[in-house]
Amino acid sequence: MQRYFIAKFEIADDLVLPADIYHHAIRVMRLHIDSQFELVLQTQKVALMRITKITKEEAHAELISWVETDVELPVSVTIACALSKNDKAEWIVQKGTELGASKFIFFAGEFSVAKWDPKKVAKKVERLTKVALNAAQQAHRTQIPSVQYCPSLTAIELPHFDYRLVAYEESAKKGEKSNLFKLTASIKKKITASTQPKLLAVFGTEGGISPLEVEYMDENSFIFAGFGPRIMRAETAPLYLLAALSFALELG
Repeated sequence: MQRYFIAKFEIADDLVLPADIYHHAIRVMRLHIDSQFELVLQTQKVALMRITKITKEEAHAELISWVETDVELPVSVTIACALSKNDKAEWIVQKGTELGASKFIFFAGEFSVAKWDPKKVAKKVERLTKVALNAAQQAHRTQIPSVQYCPSLTAIELPHFDYRLVAYEESAKKGEKSNLFKLTASIKKKITASTQPKLLAVFGTEGGISPLEVEYMDENSFIFAGFGPRIMRAETAPLYLLAALSFALELG
């Protein structure tokens, strides 16, 4: 069952498919009259649709029913990654979206070797937003994660978050094993039908996190957590966190 996102808060009885959905559904996936697909509105409601008419230029669809779904993580997770070698941003956004992240922030860390040309940042963010859209459709999510770039760690706005976590290699080396477990337990207690806690998770580059960045996070109530005894690549650690949160909060 194909799933698409549409920039509408409600749909008419006779919906003309937007050009991008028409192209993918009809030209790429070869859907035909009576084919069904799912459509996610901006309200995150999911509609089961049926194609009723196809021409060379457009296609029409009608609403069959509303689909009850609960696929989003019960915690809103913002993944903030320092720029890393070989620009792994697309991988992080694609896989992180599949695993339930709500937002991605890429920032120029003090130890970042990679740099984003300021003139190309807008195009990079646009490209990554498209990656998030495609991954959200593939994963049958009801939310498309947003993507943002910040020139430094300190440029990230912190007041919006209920929890702040940093994956810290030095904590792991010292044998720290309980902070991530304690965090998930605390988050679980705050989850209600109407409340979705907000978590900011920061990840450094291959070279780690600078002393000044450590000091800044320590002063701003970040939880320093080890992710086990093994050293992970910069693009692996965010996925580890999302998988751990899913296990602790959705499968328990």
